[in-house]
Amino acid sequence: MSRQSILIVDDKPDMLGFLTRLLQSELDVDILCADNGDSALEYLQHGPDVVVTDIRMPGMNGLELLRRIKAVDRDAIVIMMTAYGSIEKAVESLQQGAYDFITKPFDEERLLHTLKKALEHGALRQRTRNLTRRVRERQVNDRLIGQSRAMTRLVETINLVAKTDITVLITGETGTGKELVARMIHDLGDRADGPLVTVNCAAIPEEILESELFGHRKGAFTGARTDRAGLFVAADGGSIVLDEIGDMPLALQTKLLRVLQDKELRPLGDDRTRAVDVRIMASTNQNLQEKIMAGTFREDLYHRLACVAIHTPALRDIPEDIPIIANHFLARYNRELGTDKKISDEGFRYLVARGWSGNVRELQNAIKRALIFARGEQLMPRDFDCELSVLPRPEDHAADLCERSYPEAKKAILEKFTVHYMTSLLEKTGGNVSRAAKRAGIERQSLQQLLKRYGISADRFRNRQTRG
Repeated sequence: MSRQSILIVDDKPDMLGFLTRLLQSELDVDILCADNGDSALEYLQHGPDVVVTDIRMPGMNGLELLRRIKAVDRDAIVIMMTAYGSIEKAVESLQQGAYDFITKPFDEERLLHTLKKALEHGALRQRTRNLTRRVRERQVNDRLIGQSRAMTRLVETINLVAKTDITVLITGETGTGKELVARMIHDLGDRADGPLVTVNCAAIPEEILESELFGHRKGAFTGARTDRAGLFVAADGGSIVLDEIGDMPLALQTKLLRVLQDKELRPLGDDRTRAVDVRIMASTNQNLQEKIMAGTFREDLYHRLACVAIHTPALRDIPEDIPIIANHFLARYNRELGTDKKISDEGFRYLVARGWSGNVRELQNAIKRALIFARGEQLMPRDFDCELSVLPRPEDHAADLCERSYPEAKKAILEKFTVHYMTSLLEKTGGNVSRAAKRAGIERQSLQQLLKRYGISADRFRNRQTRG
């Protein structure tokens, strides 16, 4: 373990010299010295374990330095030094998060005791942080299932990227876990305790997306009855994920580029900018290079977003992981449903050979449906067929349903109907989600949520001949 360090901040050279000699003779620590607040802030990059600062200094005083340090690290241990007659300032510093205060002239024994306790507190906090980080890394890394080279490389990349604040672009087909990757990066990073805000750029109408992202002032447009902070402000101190970034309108792309460059945003109807401290991640299942060539996506924004580009592999690229992933979901849903079914060898061969246009999400839902509807204790290829009829066939024996409670039977039949209805609808509309929503008489966003819930990918119907 490396030696601990103490940063002393005082504008008087004699005081810096006295404290340095005293602490070096009594404590096994490294001593850093700064004679003003600005220099002290530069020393923060060295990560001192304890900061001891005078309150009264020219320029940036000790209270302002305390506020600036806490803005960088809210857990920083700061001890204030003050003259005997300025106790009220010391009390104010405690209210602002100082660890303790000591008065001048010093009682050397009390000073050393206070510093020893502060160093012990810092060491305990660091051990707790390290333990928490190791536990979190193990828990988070267990979310991505698979042992293939592609999945191993993906996990390694996530762990490396999470330790930075760099902007990330996550690409991949529908159902390959882009949202999961973004959450892992957030949870493994220093912003894990901050908010994680996800916004689907395709699901929010263009005319209100700017207000949703950047906020607005009262009266900025018809219906703006109050001020609204916006999602970037909601994510301040944490991360924001811009899902389906390829569908963001060009005008908003320009404003997003400004936020990336300046770390500031301007709400609609406001003439002032506001600073935001947000890590930005974006995801898409579209080819942004093609959209750049078509003039519908800004090339400079692409390069800003893709400081690190992470691609989530499709199931067809990692067939060796399909049995592992299937067993993972099988164990989960066996627990949830109170069953103890297995996948047969024929079932595994079918799962590996089948084309999963909806990828992991489609596989996940196929496992769950199979457990609900399969009559045998072993899941066979026929049990994974999602082209289900609306009602049970006579040979399925209605008595099987009667063995379940009414809510369970109703849920099973409703799920069966929904899958059949949605697949038939997409078949007829050639995978056009907007047309399918109009035919169904529901909002496009509601239809997308249903497709996501049941693991149905509209992409698989887009290459078929539309029937009406």
